[in-house]
Amino acid sequence: QVQLVESGGGLVQPGGSLRLSCAASGFAMDYYTVGWFRQAPGKEREGFSCISGSSGNTYYADSVKGRFTISRDNAKNTVYLQMNTLKPEDTAVYYCATDSRPRYACDYRDYGRYDSWGQGTQVTVSS
Repeated sequence: QVQLVESGGGLVQPGGSLRLSCAASGFAMDYYTVGWFRQAPGKEREGFSCISGSSGNTYYADSVKGRFTISRDNAKNTVYLQMNTLKPEDTAVYYCATDSRPRYACDYRDYGRYDSWGQGTQVTVSS
């Protein structure tokens, strides 16, 4: 059974850090593109980062560039999202998703590319 499980969310003060994990089971995620998305209450889902399966290239939205880092550990079948300098506006449910088609470049804005999604993990940034 193909499954993605996010973990690592929680409550953090502004300026703090969290590291989210996206662990895959039932398939090897090595060459899959993985994207990170978030949805805040009352707002639309926002894609903000992805890592390409074939090239390892990473992409970030301006809202997180310089603060968030996406990486992968194929031995652990896991993709990570290191989040630093968190802001209250980063509060949301965070989701990871995979695109099973091999691509050199990924696009976190094209949700239709992503065919498997995790259940999400809550991140709350508040003092």
